[in-house]
Amino acid sequence: MQIESPPVDRERRVPEGERRGLILVHTGDGKGKSTAAFGLALRAHGRGKAVRIYQFMKVPSARFGEHRLFEQLGVPIEGLGDGFSWKSKDLEHSAQLARDGWARAEAVIRAGEHFLVVLDEIMYPLRYGWLPLEPVLQALRERPAHVHVVLTGRNAPDELIELADTVTEMTLVKHHFRAGVPAQRGIED
Repeated sequence: MQIESPPVDRERRVPEGERRGLILVHTGDGKGKSTAAFGLALRAHGRGKAVRIYQFMKVPSARFGEHRLFEQLGVPIEGLGDGFSWKSKDLEHSAQLARDGWARAEAVIRAGEHFLVVLDEIMYPLRYGWLPLEPVLQALRERPAHVHVVLTGRNAPDELIELADTVTEMTLVKHHFRAGVPAQRGIED
């Protein structure tokens, strides 16, 4: 490890633009996309802001750790899907669930009553062609100016990356699963 001196002088740059709602994208093959979005949701909720979370691949009855916590905090979190595609028994039904879920999420975004809306794992239905990209982009462009939206999932479309204000790509460096260690409750649920 290279030791470095801590910075002592820093030129402070003061942004000159207006505060406004942001589009944030968490993408890439690494772990942490949803976790980062949930961290933002907790931060906003902690500031007394209205937050709504939609999970495009989780079932409505899901009871993962994030569901239990957000329910305790009074933050609405809703599963919109029927699980990942390899678990689906009917892909057309999965596609319809994604379209129906998007209609609910879009209405909430456009209503402007929430400070932050999380669209967790939305890249999957976009990539599978279950949701057309253009209506999603249009809703993001037309949302009320104060609404922040976070979108997560692997392989974000270039058009979404172009539209976004902040894009973070999670890069896989090392993963315990490759060493044979299974998923663990409280870490990956």
